[in-house]
Amino acid sequence: MSEDAHAIKKRRMNSTKAAQLESQPSFLADLELLQETNQATKLNDPSLLWERPAYRSTDISTESLIFQQIEADEYMNPSTQTPVVRFYGITEAGNSVICHVTGFLPYFYVPAPMGFKIENIPAFKSSLENGIEKGSSIVKIEWKLKETIFGYHGGEKSPFLKITLKDPRNIAAAKRCIERGISFAGFSDFVAQTYESNLAYLLRFMIDCHITGANWIELPAGTYHRRNDLNSNAQVNVEISYDKLISHQPEGDWSKIAPLRIMSFDIECAGRKGIFPEAKVDPVIQIATMVTVQGESKPFIRNVMVLNSCSHIVGTHTMSFDREEKLLESWSEFVRKVDPDVVIGYNTSNFDFPYLLDRAKHLGVLKFPFLGRLNDIRTEAKDTKFSSKAYGNRENKAINMEGRLQLDMLQVMQRDYKLRSYTLNAVCAQFLGEQKEDVHHSIITELQNGNEETRRRLAIYCLKDAYLPQRLMDKLMCLINYIEMARVTGVPFNYLLARGQQIKVVSQLFRKALEKDFVIPAVSSQGNEDQYEGATVIEPRKGYYDVPIATLDFASLYPSIMMAHNLCYTTLLTPSIIQKFNLVKDVDYVVTPNNDAFVTEKKRKGVLPIILTDLLSARKRAKADLKKETDPFKRAVLDGRQLALKISANSVYGFTGATVGKLPCLQISSSVTAYGRVMIERTKQEVEATYTVENGYPYTAEVIYGDTDSVMVKFGVKTLEEAMKYGREAAAYVTTKFEQPIKLEFEKVYFPYLLINKKRYAGLYWTKPDKYDKMDTKGIETVRRDNCRLVQSVIDTCLRKILIDRDVIGAQEYTKQIISDLLQNKIDMAQLVITKALSKTDYANKQAHVELAERMKQRDAGSAPALGDRVAYVIIKGGKGVAAYDKSEDPLYVLEKNIPIDTKYYLDNQLSKPLLRIFEPILGEKAGSLLAGDHTRTIQVSTPSVGGLMRFAVKTATCLGCKTPLKKGESSVCANCKGRAPELYQKQQNIVNTLEVRFSRLWTQCQRCQGSLHQEVLCTSKDCPIFYMRKKVQKEIQDSSATLDRFVDW
Repeated sequence: MSEDAHAIKKRRMNSTKAAQLESQPSFLADLELLQETNQATKLNDPSLLWERPAYRSTDISTESLIFQQIEADEYMNPSTQTPVVRFYGITEAGNSVICHVTGFLPYFYVPAPMGFKIENIPAFKSSLENGIEKGSSIVKIEWKLKETIFGYHGGEKSPFLKITLKDPRNIAAAKRCIERGISFAGFSDFVAQTYESNLAYLLRFMIDCHITGANWIELPAGTYHRRNDLNSNAQVNVEISYDKLISHQPEGDWSKIAPLRIMSFDIECAGRKGIFPEAKVDPVIQIATMVTVQGESKPFIRNVMVLNSCSHIVGTHTMSFDREEKLLESWSEFVRKVDPDVVIGYNTSNFDFPYLLDRAKHLGVLKFPFLGRLNDIRTEAKDTKFSSKAYGNRENKAINMEGRLQLDMLQVMQRDYKLRSYTLNAVCAQFLGEQKEDVHHSIITELQNGNEETRRRLAIYCLKDAYLPQRLMDKLMCLINYIEMARVTGVPFNYLLARGQQIKVVSQLFRKALEKDFVIPAVSSQGNEDQYEGATVIEPRKGYYDVPIATLDFASLYPSIMMAHNLCYTTLLTPSIIQKFNLVKDVDYVVTPNNDAFVTEKKRKGVLPIILTDLLSARKRAKADLKKETDPFKRAVLDGRQLALKISANSVYGFTGATVGKLPCLQISSSVTAYGRVMIERTKQEVEATYTVENGYPYTAEVIYGDTDSVMVKFGVKTLEEAMKYGREAAAYVTTKFEQPIKLEFEKVYFPYLLINKKRYAGLYWTKPDKYDKMDTKGIETVRRDNCRLVQSVIDTCLRKILIDRDVIGAQEYTKQIISDLLQNKIDMAQLVITKALSKTDYANKQAHVELAERMKQRDAGSAPALGDRVAYVIIKGGKGVAAYDKSEDPLYVLEKNIPIDTKYYLDNQLSKPLLRIFEPILGEKAGSLLAGDHTRTIQVSTPSVGGLMRFAVKTATCLGCKTPLKKGESSVCANCKGRAPELYQKQQNIVNTLEVRFSRLWTQCQRCQGSLHQEVLCTSKDCPIFYMRKKVQKEIQDSSATLDRFVDW
């Protein structure tokens, strides 16, 4: 055959292949394409891919060891009784490293009492050791001259005692001893506040050694030695003294990321009907795993371990086991062999890992729980409670896997995104634009007990659930963004998920304090009742503006205020200090609008302004590099870095205002907001005084609203170009009235603009005059998640008609039609589902979602919502005076039992207020006519099949024609309507036919989503509107078919 013939044949084969893949379910097509990428390896045994690249042994006397550390912990050396820091990392070649760092001892400071001399140190040391009652744990006490970070003291340093201990665990006892009071020669009952005694040992070590989270560490040649650790499964085990290692700052070439191995997995369990799987009873039947190298888009390992036989799955290594014990043992061995650096999944921390560990323990699989990099430490699941103002309350399980980062994508979603629902299905629909088949746990057992093909179907479902967290992580760049946040703030990676916001600022503050020779007091976290006035909101001039409204924004407002006015702990003044140093107002210090005093930069630049300057300068560099960079992976790293720097800068102000915090200072936080209020007012005055007809402008400008860091200006002009021109001009002019680096920027024009109230507005958002960027809303129900979908869609449609189509009448007609459909029970129930987070069970007042969660728990504890979950419910009809919280019900239960929805509740409590808020600025008092009139007079309610009077009702068959009760022997029509029977039969048949067509379309849509047009739909996703539609039509077909069957004897 000629070369041309070969080429033609190959093209035909490829085109046929592509056509086949197009016709296949999408996920199977993905798997086949993934297989294509691996075919070059020609491996008969896929397990050969599991192990890491072989380590090339080096001469430690001539070659340095460089690795990116991803996690760190500490332990006590049993022979020396001193702490050792253990870093887990990866070399650029992909080899795993464990590095033991020795010699660094914990310490803290105490201000020396008046009259204390160096000669008193031995007596003080002896007394303190007796107070600790831990033996001779104090290594040394040194005399140091330091300056406290709290307040300006003219640069004068005071004597402090630096207390160094052997064991970090003894710091708390020493701290308590000093704060309660100790006596020693010449000093009775010495009581003092301690400094830097509340900093974790690992963080103290990282700060002093200039190590940040996930940075690169170098062990110079000849400074380290190898260890033969039998309890480690890392390829390289070394030890070094802390003062010999080199920590590379994560910039330039050192901003790279090692080829981390990322393992995503999912498990399936065979539960019993109506009972959520329990580890002591229900077996683990499948575990699907995908492993990817960071920076690569496709997983190089794809396998599924199945209990019993399973048909082949394209592009996947399928392993069958006849015993569950062998399956679990093989998976744990697989994890140790693959040696992942990052373990991800969806709800793996609260379900998959705890279930696997409990199941293995129950079955006596002794080797299973050793899943970390240390062979002698068991992986365990421990209950933890996390509470943060920023992130709310969460109950989680902490899983220890030494040396492996864990990124449970459910926890990432809950922390970083405000969503209506956090199921994997809902999250994938939001971010990946696709749904997944959601099989209820009760159906899984049936598939498992079937045959090879049904287990194959379950395995594909399991594989997809393992693949989706990987795709979510790649799409949202979670891993890279978290790595960059750890690098910017200097905290270990695992702090980012396990701790709140404050620790990130603490790390930066301690680093800069160390550099500037300040010591930081250990403040007890006890909140007080002090409050400070928040940001200014200029009273809005409500209305619908059909002219361009320019928006002027302050860039990084709070950080720039702190830098411009030198607001910091180290610059804060008291009247006595002003007097002591003869400081001159407005020269040596300034008084803030809040009447607090801070020294100017001329006297001393504050630590916080220095931190902020460094962060914002670094962000500027990262953004400049981002513009020049062409490599997609490097661009992602730089984008993650600039975002982390921005978030870090903005969190510094919040840290100073957290009264229940590590170092609160209301003088700083209240001064910042006071300056912000003055600046917003000043901006309003300058704009309205400058842009006037008297000054030669075509119109007099009017500030119609101002909020925290932005003002909305109506310049009176008709075109976008003019509004943008004046906006830029005004921003530049007003900037000159403020201290640097405060900068007012022109960012956007709203046209048209609907100003509803404070923090509530909507408008078309323009940055260029030729095309609008988006429809922007704030504080309006399109972006709120505690309303039902109907509110969101109605408000969104109304706003689009008003703002984009400029059709106010059309918006009114649409609203009336929706209200009419709602009251006539024509709105699909999926649109009426409300979701709320179950953040606590002890609310002051009864809540609808809490009461429902309790009822669901009584019906089926296994599938009931847990703390932290979002609960879906609808409001059903109840007796007169029944509270709304008693009328909440599970949507699926409502469908099954045909329980009537309280449509009036939805109109009065969900739709009315949002609609009035939108239409009142346009229609004024006439807006109320939308909620009353002919369109609200027809109300239809379905008849329930359970509850209330239905428990006592005796069902009587009625004529399908005239509805009169039927006599004995009549099944469908009465004697009077017998002549109409054919007509009534045909009418009912048409109803059934229409419903069956509708159901068929919905069924096909679900089949496409599940990836097969030939298999039964098993999905039960409560986040999917199609699911509720399908269930409703299914119920209607059953009822209509039952009615049709009544004609059987006609």
